[in-house]
Amino acid sequence: MSVAGKRAFRRVNPLALAVLVQLWERPMHPYQISQTLKQRGKDGSVRINYGALYPVVESLLNQGFIEVVGAEQDGNRPARTVYRITPDGVVEMRDWLRAWISEPEKEYPRFMAALSFLPALGPDEAVALLRRRVTVLDKQIAEIRTATDAVVSWLPEVLLIEGNYEMHMLTADRDFTAALAARIESDELGGIEGWRTMAALAAEYPAGRVPPGIGDKLLEEWGLPTPPT
Repeated sequence: MSVAGKRAFRRVNPLALAVLVQLWERPMHPYQISQTLKQRGKDGSVRINYGALYPVVESLLNQGFIEVVGAEQDGNRPARTVYRITPDGVVEMRDWLRAWISEPEKEYPRFMAALSFLPALGPDEAVALLRRRVTVLDKQIAEIRTATDAVVSWLPEVLLIEGNYEMHMLTADRDFTAALAARIESDELGGIEGWRTMAALAAEYPAGRVPPGIGDKLLEEWGLPTPPT
């Protein structure tokens, strides 16, 4: 593909970055790339789908970030194409890393989305669900700590950074969730009285058809605008 015919490369797929880093280490065929990533536990930070790997490799090839250097034959199996990173690929890989490390990006986690609509559930149910989340998070944190302890004695810390980051993020999530559940249960959360009123209305009108006049009044008391006419 000519330079003029290239589409702008969008840095949106972590798997593409992972491919560039692996080929920066040494030439590989796609199967080697996927197996190396899994062997090193990188499937905990990058979604590794073998079916999606080939389109990623093709895209990087079309962009000139990687190139074909030969093929490997293993017995009667079909030959596997071996790729290596190009000088342009090295520049792209490092610029990509610099951008993702230094520039925070707005993300939309599903937990954040659910929290923004939490009043659609009753406070008591919300507390039960939040505590269930804490239990799951405690288990995940313990599993990561166990896995890290098993390899920290022989792997340098720099190769375990993403696991350390994940554990810190999960711990922050766990602590926030537990505190939120406690504040709801103790009626310390701002607006809890209105929330309990909403839950009572939902129980009174289980089909979700709260009369507009009643619902709008509650929204106004909360300081929320009513739907535009």
